[in-house]
Amino acid sequence: MSFAAFRAPLRRQLFSASFRRAELRTSSFRKYSTNPPPAAKSSTGLYVGLGAIAVGGGLAYYLYASSSDTAKETSTALKSAAQSAKAATKLAPTKEDYQKVYNRIAEIIDDADDYDYGSFGPVVLRLAWHASGTYDKATGTGGSNYATMRFEPEALHGANAGLRVARDLMEKVKKEFDWISYGDLWTLAGVAAVQEMAGPKVPWRPGRIDGFAAQATPDGRLPDASQGAPHIRDIFYRMGFDDQEIVALCGAHALGRCHADRSGFDGPWTFSPTTFSNDFYKLLFDEKWVWKKWGGPKQLEDKKTKSLMMLPTDYVLTQDKSFKKYAKAYADDADLFFKDFSAAFSKLLELGVPTQQFVSSEPWVMQTVDEQKS
Repeated sequence: MSFAAFRAPLRRQLFSASFRRAELRTSSFRKYSTNPPPAAKSSTGLYVGLGAIAVGGGLAYYLYASSSDTAKETSTALKSAAQSAKAATKLAPTKEDYQKVYNRIAEIIDDADDYDYGSFGPVVLRLAWHASGTYDKATGTGGSNYATMRFEPEALHGANAGLRVARDLMEKVKKEFDWISYGDLWTLAGVAAVQEMAGPKVPWRPGRIDGFAAQATPDGRLPDASQGAPHIRDIFYRMGFDDQEIVALCGAHALGRCHADRSGFDGPWTFSPTTFSNDFYKLLFDEKWVWKKWGGPKQLEDKKTKSLMMLPTDYVLTQDKSFKKYAKAYADDADLFFKDFSAAFSKLLELGVPTQQFVSSEPWVMQTVDEQKS
């Protein structure tokens, strides 16, 4: 069908939509925590940005109501353009606004009662990781930009089992800060989880947009814990990571545990699963690991206490020559691990996001709750 065939109804939709927005504007305009920046000497860029947002927003509204895949793809492109225009003209929430979201996430992470050692931090970190780790550099698909784990079948992929817990938690934050995109919310939550559990500062910046179910990624893009080194490299090289970054990102297993009713595997990796540290690597080399005798999938347990576990993909870090070099370095130097994890995790969280959508040319460093009190 040609564009001319629906040009007239499109104009009518845009015209009526603009009036509806005008009627709502005075009552629903969101005020951010800081005043807008002073106007630049030339307003040309501002007018262009405002025009792009207005046109893009109206057209996106019309296309969103359409059920066709083509219309939704076009709507996504327009939302991306609108986000880019907002970023270019500074018409976006400020760092202070996002700090408030961070603080609310930190509160929720700590309000876990008896869930997994009293913290939702590890499962929230896993949400951010899995929402970003679907990126394919060859096709430019996947990554954190569209937050497609909101949709089936991606939400039901085996690697995402149990993440409904984290998504439901973040929905509470979304209701309080409805202006934030899911992609920004989930990745910021990952940053908060790392930092609030004594981990390194993770540079982060907003600018992701929400997509549609049609943009969900196929199953099989996340690591399969039962596999070996070739599989790990296939998964991470597809995203654009090298061996050093692979090993650094695996260090997130210092946190949390596996659940038999989710992944099939069971148990924590370390003795302090709510504290970010280099213990994952130290235990890999310091403990004697044997295959666990049980009815579940193949996993290892520490011979001494039989209370810790390692996955096949974890243990391969001590067997592969290249991986082992980095894993040993991180076992010996926590500061080096923190530095390299911070860089690799920040990179992971930005996969799939067009650079022009980001509201800042350089990532921000969010303050922890304790830092704000001092």
